[in-house]
Amino acid sequence: MKTNLIHHIFYMASEQQISHGTQYESSNPLSPSPTESETLTDKAVPNDEESMTESAEFNKKLEWYRDVIATFPHAKGWFANAPLIGYSGHWLIKPLLVGCLYAQEFFKARPVDIFVCSSPKAGTTLLKSLTFAIANRSRFDYSSNPLLKRNPHELVPFIEMEFAFFPQVDVLKNKGNTLFSTHMPHGLLPESISKSGCKMVYIWRDPKDTFISMWTFFQKQNFGHGPLNSLEECFDMFCRGFSGCGPYLDHVMSYWKAYEENPNQVLFLKYETMTADPFPYMRRLAEFMGNEFTAEEENEGVVEKIVNLCSFETLKNLEANKGERHREDVPISAYPNSAYFRKGKVGDWQNYLTPEMAARIDGLMEEKFKGTGLLEHCI
Repeated sequence: MKTNLIHHIFYMASEQQISHGTQYESSNPLSPSPTESETLTDKAVPNDEESMTESAEFNKKLEWYRDVIATFPHAKGWFANAPLIGYSGHWLIKPLLVGCLYAQEFFKARPVDIFVCSSPKAGTTLLKSLTFAIANRSRFDYSSNPLLKRNPHELVPFIEMEFAFFPQVDVLKNKGNTLFSTHMPHGLLPESISKSGCKMVYIWRDPKDTFISMWTFFQKQNFGHGPLNSLEECFDMFCRGFSGCGPYLDHVMSYWKAYEENPNQVLFLKYETMTADPFPYMRRLAEFMGNEFTAEEENEGVVEKIVNLCSFETLKNLEANKGERHREDVPISAYPNSAYFRKGKVGDWQNYLTPEMAARIDGLMEEKFKGTGLLEHCI
């Protein structure tokens, strides 16, 4: 059925053979494949007439994606064998570009939906945790919250990842779910998101810490697509705009402009200010989501309980997010859950970057954001 067909797309995009409950150590679900002519494994081949018809239709769609992507510019990526592909002014790795194209065509946003939007490693896990806890606080008390047993990324699905490749996950099958996420720049979002009037919460982070978080995160991948380039080489590429969903500063600006045009639809947050004093931002986030805290909840300490539940230390020390444990709701997991909880510290870049490197990226940020009001907004 459709699950197998999406597996087919994912397989063809990443040269990965998929079978439920199995993870191949040599897989690279987030990197482009050098060849795409391999046949699908028996485990993913539809075995009834309806599925065969559906499969033929999806094969045609996949061929179209591949043909279009082949015409896009390619550039050296952070991994030796994983180039970046240019699309509408941004750079993506091939499977995520396939997922982006799929979401653009098939995702249908509703007015009640809320999107957690971010560039990779800019505070996504924190924001997913907070939005889930706020939206579901009437369904779960502190001791029964799913965040205690599941990684936040299982609870707020990416439309260019889970929606595109793993529609069988329970959160997508739950029609009552209204929380989704994306790393796509604003200009690449499905048209239905802007047309539906649904809300978006965007979080960004100092580019120096964003880069270090991304580079150290990639060291924990189990893709098998060659070594990660040196810190110095990746930093140079990051500064020149060559990174996943980059240029990073353009990604930030795309949502800042959307916020300026429609502040009722876009909430614009910064990781550093939010983590320094989370309580006012929690209240602001809840109000924006349409889940404002009541006076009774305030008196009962509900805000404090959610902040504690979603804190870096709490989530990092849960069994679900320790060691080499991977999420269990998808057949492929590129990173262990623990990879999403390294330090979470502001200013960790100082342990990696030279003063000259820091000055370079600060200069780029000042030039990009000068006169926009963005930096003043985030103080």
